[in-house]
Amino acid sequence: MISYLKLILEKYLRTQDRLCQIFDRFLPVSFKSWGYRDFILEILPGNLQPGMKVLDAGGGKRPVITLLQKQNLQLEIIGLDISATELEAAPAGLYDSTFTADLVTARKLVEADLVVCLAVLEHVPDTGSALKAIASMLKPGGQALIFVPCRNSLFARLNLLLPERLKRCLLRLFFRRSSEQQGFKSYYDRCTPSAMKALVLESGLQVEEELYYFQSAYFSVFLPLHAFYRLFTLLLRRCFGNEAAETFTLVLRKNS
Repeated sequence: MISYLKLILEKYLRTQDRLCQIFDRFLPVSFKSWGYRDFILEILPGNLQPGMKVLDAGGGKRPVITLLQKQNLQLEIIGLDISATELEAAPAGLYDSTFTADLVTARKLVEADLVVCLAVLEHVPDTGSALKAIASMLKPGGQALIFVPCRNSLFARLNLLLPERLKRCLLRLFFRRSSEQQGFKSYYDRCTPSAMKALVLESGLQVEEELYYFQSAYFSVFLPLHAFYRLFTLLLRRCFGNEAAETFTLVLRKNS
């Protein structure tokens, strides 16, 4: 009986996802890009150079850089995560060294050419301190690639309102494949474009590039809800510009 219900749920979710994709075809082009995918497939590869020392801040058991990328470019990959268990569960041979530390308080543990921070800053209670830690672990002239879900997004607001137990239950039910990545407690401390850029300057970094995205899949489980969310986001963007982004990426550089 349970297996049958699971099959029905999976079929329902696939159908809803297809319908939501059809609806999205009628939206502006700028509303069709996925920030996470763009970060992994375009931004990160475009900023990797042979022989780099790369710090993955918060990657844990799912490092951003693949083993193939590491081998092809002869990269040195250092993992930093608050959980030793997460670091130990990473693919064998990917991390050359690891540090178990809180990104908020970590300082000068390494001197990296590049720091990658993918969907981590929303989970720290003090984003300003985390950015200062990132700056402290970059060589002069080094880069940091930061991907952040925006506090102003509808899903972030709901995330802050929902009890943790209920949130985890909903993620397991509707987003089983990604519930482990998405289930960590979120704070969204100053995770908006304007606030984040101000913190970047305070930390001794400068913004080289900023990219904004207006797409997420949190409401694709029910077409009417998805349609409302997409049209509401479209209205917010017209009123507030990039402050209404769902997610955003900042490419940063440490002052020489």
